[in-house]
Amino acid sequence: MLIPKGSLVVSCQARADNPLHGPVHMAAMAQAAEAGGARGIRANGADDIAAIRAVTALPIIGIAKVWDDRFPVYITPDFAQAAEIATAGADIIGLDATPRPRDGEPVERLIGRIRTELGREVFADIATLEEGRAAFAAGATYIATTLSGYTDETASDKIEGPDLHLLSALVAEIRAPIVAEGRFDTPELVAEAFRRGAHAVVVGTAITNPREITRKFVRALS
Repeated sequence: MLIPKGSLVVSCQARADNPLHGPVHMAAMAQAAEAGGARGIRANGADDIAAIRAVTALPIIGIAKVWDDRFPVYITPDFAQAAEIATAGADIIGLDATPRPRDGEPVERLIGRIRTELGREVFADIATLEEGRAAFAAGATYIATTLSGYTDETASDKIEGPDLHLLSALVAEIRAPIVAEGRFDTPELVAEAFRRGAHAVVVGTAITNPREITRKFVRALS
């Protein structure tokens, strides 16, 4: 198991419109996260992953975001993307494990190929308990609540905070490491996730996006 139980994983990502976009900044962010006690890093794209791999030995959950207006799935949609980020240094391949249309092979086959052909563990981003069951049955190592509230099926149920109900349901039923991810913005919420049985918790924006953190404070002022 590459991600130890009880780990905080920090998501070091920045989109193109963010001043921190780019491998140099993400590598520095990962180093800062490690110095603060993070025990894993989630990162997007081969360039960022390679830069982070060069400065830390922490396990990296690598993803490749590929946007295509024809398909809702954009997190590592195909094997070629998975292979590229594995070569860049990702220890674990993160992917959208929902059954939604994608520009690539069915997710069950993709999970199997990553495990057998790349020799990497799979981190399955899901939105529902049923999707968690299916990802586990397909061979995913970790099941994560990442997409709860971000799919058409779950958008109407999205709440301001994380989906702790889904976390509890996954922990109760699925015999795999369950990872809490999505809208964790306070240490108290992270602690609650661990209390409910999370194997690890991934935090991104609340730690690594100064622009959004600043906006949150400014909104409070108004």
